[in-house]
Amino acid sequence: MGRVVEFSKMHGLGNDYIYVNVMDTVLPNPDKLSILWSDRHKGIGSDGIILIGRSQKADFSMRIFNADGSEAMMCGNGSRCVGKYVYDKGLTTKTEITLETLSGIKKLSLHPGADGRIESVTVGMGAGVPLNVKHGAGTLVGETLNVGEGPTVCTAINMGNPHLVMFVKNAEKAPVASVGPLMERNPMFPNRANIEFAQVLDRNHIRMRVWERGSGITCACGTGACATAVASAMQGYTDPTGCEVIMDGGALTVSWDPDTKEVLMTGDANLVYEGKIEI
Repeated sequence: MGRVVEFSKMHGLGNDYIYVNVMDTVLPNPDKLSILWSDRHKGIGSDGIILIGRSQKADFSMRIFNADGSEAMMCGNGSRCVGKYVYDKGLTTKTEITLETLSGIKKLSLHPGADGRIESVTVGMGAGVPLNVKHGAGTLVGETLNVGEGPTVCTAINMGNPHLVMFVKNAEKAPVASVGPLMERNPMFPNRANIEFAQVLDRNHIRMRVWERGSGITCACGTGACATAVASAMQGYTDPTGCEVIMDGGALTVSWDPDTKEVLMTGDANLVYEGKIEI
């Protein structure tokens, strides 16, 4: 019998990952394991795996591996679930913690429910700013590109990872499956990008669907929701002080400070089940 690893299957708005505590152990070849375990027919099934570890800079650290084995810099939905994991398992008693990621240290405010377990988390996502792309002006803000169904207003945002927000008339009918992978690997994005298809409903609501870099179509993307709210506020479509971004898996509330560029994101965190798997 091989080594047995304990894991927790968790999700934020349906964006599901396999969480493994590596504080006192090493998980070999996490990129390869992510491919195997993420398979929804032959594995556990997920958008990837997240390793929760120790940190010399913060309370905890997080490493994310997508379903294709590539390593991600940050995951908003994943970070909320990490907050729930460490609090509910007694690894911390604090409701304000810091989390080290490849895109910097994030601040998490944990909100317990009536049962004492964490039911929602607010994440300080850092700055939301225009992304430098391989493009004539260096950035891409409110420019019209001929993609998808024709001329589409697009804005590229850096949320610690790269995003292209495409404003569409109808998010439900947006060509996510066809245009998403093409734009993910567009030469403008040397490291690929997450692609959001956003429909502005009113000053405080956006309907968004997402093609995630390395994972494909997912139910939700925390950094994608933040990028969408920032791009929309920059162009005056929505109120920066509070916007609800509605995705396939549910909604996140996002606020953006135009002066400091700081983004706050609030949403749920859920445990699906726990188990063991043999390597």
